[in-house]
Amino acid sequence: MMHTWHWRTWEGLHYLTCSLIEPWNHGFFTQHFWPLSPLELTNALHPEASVYRLKQVHGNTVLTPKEIASQFIEGGDLLEGDGLVSEQPRQAVWVATADCTPVLIADEKTGQVAAVHAGWRGTASKIVPQAIARMQAQGSKLQDLRIAMGPAITGSVYQVSEQVAAEVGSTIIPHNDEKAIVQALHELPNSPLLIDPHPGRVRLDVRRVNALQMEMLGISSEQIATAPYCTYLSTEHFFSYRREKQKKVQWSGIVSEEILSV
Repeated sequence: MMHTWHWRTWEGLHYLTCSLIEPWNHGFFTQHFWPLSPLELTNALHPEASVYRLKQVHGNTVLTPKEIASQFIEGGDLLEGDGLVSEQPRQAVWVATADCTPVLIADEKTGQVAAVHAGWRGTASKIVPQAIARMQAQGSKLQDLRIAMGPAITGSVYQVSEQVAAEVGSTIIPHNDEKAIVQALHELPNSPLLIDPHPGRVRLDVRRVNALQMEMLGISSEQIATAPYCTYLSTEHFFSYRREKQKKVQWSGIVSEEILSV
């Protein structure tokens, strides 16, 4: 089943949405919104929503708004983490990316949502399954989840060491040997690895690994949509850290809803 992606406009600028999570106000914003913050960007999605973000550290910590409030640091310093799960309606959760994968998750029964920042390190430490586990702890069932993975660097251009590929791949190939993991990844249908001409290097599709992690949990491929955009190649729309080596980002966010169905 093909999920469609649409360009929407806010104040003359374009952002991306996905039909799979269309009932929720959400957006994968482009480089043209830089340097607007989630506080400002939430106005494009739901002006009354409360806004949550974290200091991202390429880990697998997933927090809730209540946890952020209880741990709030005087002076306004952001808490560290790479995933946010809503607890009530009208909560906007945001992540920033510049080649890593922004993952927006919505539950069509509870209305709760999550936003996840999944680079190779977060993927290697299974941050998306971690976020899904937190949603399950709050009442979600796997079959009710809808997941959209936004623009990120694609496997065709993302060169990494075999060591990095094995570290990420070990989340779906239970083996201790680096070479064996890399070989097994190459043999998977629709493999997340491509050959690289340089010895000891491969091309890695991080979004494909995240999709495989979710499928291993029991989520069907029909519940997952992947944006047809590469941050590295889509120079007109997106920042790419690997391309520009600049500390700029694009934001992706989603707003939780009232219970949509009982």
